[in-house]
Amino acid sequence: MALVTLHDVTVGFGNAPVLENITLSVEPGARACVTGRNGEGKSTLLKVIAGLLEPDSGEVLKAPATRVAYLPQDVPADRPGTVREILLEALHDPARAHVADALCTRLCLPPAAAFNALSGGLRRRVLLGCTLAQEPHLLLLDEPTNHLDIASIQWLERFLATAPFACLFITHDRAFLRAVAKSVFDLDRGVLSGWDCDYPTFLRRKADLLADEAVYWERKAKKLTEEEAWLRRGVKARTCRNEGRVAALMKLRREFAERRAQAGQATLTLAAEGRAGDLVYRCEGVTFGYDPARPVLRDVSLRILRGERIGILGGNGAGKSTLLNLILGRLAPQAGEQRLGTNVRPAFFDQLRAALDPEATVAENVAEGKAFVTVGGVRKHLYGYLGDFLFTPQRARTPVKALSGGERARLLLARLFLNPGNLLVMDEPTNDLDVETLELLEEQLANYQGTLLLVSHDRDFIDHVATSVLVVEDGRVRAYPGGYSDWQAALARQPAPVPAPAEAEPRKTAPSRRDNAATRLSYKERRLLETLPGEIEGMEGRVAELNAALAAPDADYAALSAELAQVQAALDAAVEQYLALEEKSEALAAQAK
Repeated sequence: MALVTLHDVTVGFGNAPVLENITLSVEPGARACVTGRNGEGKSTLLKVIAGLLEPDSGEVLKAPATRVAYLPQDVPADRPGTVREILLEALHDPARAHVADALCTRLCLPPAAAFNALSGGLRRRVLLGCTLAQEPHLLLLDEPTNHLDIASIQWLERFLATAPFACLFITHDRAFLRAVAKSVFDLDRGVLSGWDCDYPTFLRRKADLLADEAVYWERKAKKLTEEEAWLRRGVKARTCRNEGRVAALMKLRREFAERRAQAGQATLTLAAEGRAGDLVYRCEGVTFGYDPARPVLRDVSLRILRGERIGILGGNGAGKSTLLNLILGRLAPQAGEQRLGTNVRPAFFDQLRAALDPEATVAENVAEGKAFVTVGGVRKHLYGYLGDFLFTPQRARTPVKALSGGERARLLLARLFLNPGNLLVMDEPTNDLDVETLELLEEQLANYQGTLLLVSHDRDFIDHVATSVLVVEDGRVRAYPGGYSDWQAALARQPAPVPAPAEAEPRKTAPSRRDNAATRLSYKERRLLETLPGEIEGMEGRVAELNAALAAPDADYAALSAELAQVQAALDAAVEQYLALEEKSEALAAQAK
């Protein structure tokens, strides 16, 4: 039985429907992504399923006792309370404090830390913990990877792969899509279509479908042109026309009038303004901490040269944004010295969109009442410029607070590209962008002639844009050539630590029985190597059974979850023990040779 079913759901906000006659079923155990361009209604669809938005028509049906939890894409700028207090509030039961503590451990959250003092990524994890506290049968995630560091994204990928609930999510992160999605719901011009395949297969099939659609409408357009020409000739040549043919022409006209063509692609043009010197930024021995006793960055020395495209990687709270603020001169180091090079003109893209006035319109945020803007030395009408970022004149007069997350990201890019400087500093620019705009932004940044500093947890984006990466970890900043994949390969090539050499023996003696025992496994260890595979297989089977049981709408979630946690912990321990014994056996065999 489906957890949630939508029948002929339509939602509109004054113009053409955002969702039109949508029919959808979400089955237990589903791992489905919702794709579509910014503004297509993806977030609206999740809100309808979550019960936060009533449809204009149609019905939403839920299986009895089905719990649905929803994680919105926006992170609150201000929320009082500590991490633990917020999780307890989500649990609605002070007696379940142990669950809040377990979530803090599971999500690596500091329970006593104030929410408002956390980085964007840690705030996102707290909100994720609040949704998990509801023990849902269906989890709805709107851009769950926004602000999460790479380690957290990879943890979320593994978690969702084995989670006992169904999951429907929206994301721009292509690596996350490939890892998690088993099926796709595609929103295109108000119509939802389901694709029972993974994301790469969906992309190929959708491209074929759009190509067929283009051919279909090209033929229709040719037919319309021919019939219009016939009608004009007929008016002059005959007093009696073929009324059936005229009726067919009128129908064809209506088809074209009602057709919702696919929106065009954004047109981004990024050009550096002015030429900086060869040295863009230099620092020596820089140390900084908001608490002097606990520095965030220690003894950082960097040289950034003109034309470099540098990706900045690191965990949430590691100090990436702090490093950017030091480079921009917004923060002063507590020790060491730094300076920008000559003729450096920085431009900054803020991950929290603080530069936007939510009460002002799109046009006012970009041009502050001016009718024309200058782009790359060319004067252009404001509405024409905003059209390059897919804002119609009507949308340009809309207040920012009414925009989707992706539209706000495009708006911030429109502001930034008017004054891109020659040192472009971008903090999480990929958040909320649709895949088409994301790929176009990649192309522009790869061809940018200035210097680029880029904080992003999007692995594909870093790989496609960066020429080198700075990794911020434990207060240190280390440089690696290439993108994210090159950094991972470099880590894999690093040799394992070499143990200290043992002191030389004064003379060799015949090996004792104890020495011989040290060159082979004990009886107990050999026995474990034989029995552990069977035990592991049995525990894996039980984990699968428990996951299946948890997917049932009437499942005893608390009891089954507790048993699942115990079995999973025992399984992990058994696998680690088996791998350690196998490694030891191989090492002893090599030593004996």
